[in-house]
Amino acid sequence: MTAMNIVHMRVKPGREEEFLAINRDFENLNMKGLRNFWIVKTGERSFIVVGEWTEMSDLVQARPQMIASLDRQRSLLEDLGGGRGVTEPWSGEVSLHLRPDVSAESAM
Repeated sequence: MTAMNIVHMRVKPGREEEFLAINRDFENLNMKGLRNFWIVKTGERSFIVVGEWTEMSDLVQARPQMIASLDRQRSLLEDLGGGRGVTEPWSGEVSLHLRPDVSAESAM
């Protein structure tokens, strides 16, 4: 069953390009089951990293590599406050996935 990991982080002022460069290198990692990897800018210096995995066990196996990548960028990240540290991570199995019917749009 498809799994996702979602991590919120905020980059220090003036460090966004360096943050993106480190994450571009992450693409070169060969991790079993990784289908897609996105970085979404959600606000001023605020980002969400999203990974899509074939199954939860693949995500779990890749955690050491993901932590190593995070370790490379910790100095670029601000503490999120409230005892969260520099990231707020979430992961789990997909419960619902809907796709738009693109064939209906092309028929219009």
